[in-house]
Amino acid sequence: MEYVYAAMLLHKAGQPVNEENVKKVLEAAGVKVDEARVKALVAALEGVNIDEVIEKAKATPVAVAAPAEAKVEKKEEKKEEKKEEKVSEEKAAAGLGALFG
Repeated sequence: MEYVYAAMLLHKAGQPVNEENVKKVLEAAGVKVDEARVKALVAALEGVNIDEVIEKAKATPVAVAAPAEAKVEKKEEKKEEKKEEKVSEEKAAAGLGALFG
């Protein structure tokens, strides 16, 4: 993630996002630089309008977060249902035991 942050920092500062500059930012932050990751990042950003991507990303988190939250809620509901079923079965078994015990 720090590699992307370095690229964004360079872009915001008006500096070219190239291998040399990304390495300098990472080294200044105390990050051990992986040459392959730097090259991959710079290659992936080549020809990309970063400002445009940032504008599109501003609206995306809301759309993405809602389904993810719904999935978490459904999982929690299922867990609660299972717990309730288990408790009900245990109570029923205990009740039958009282009849014969």
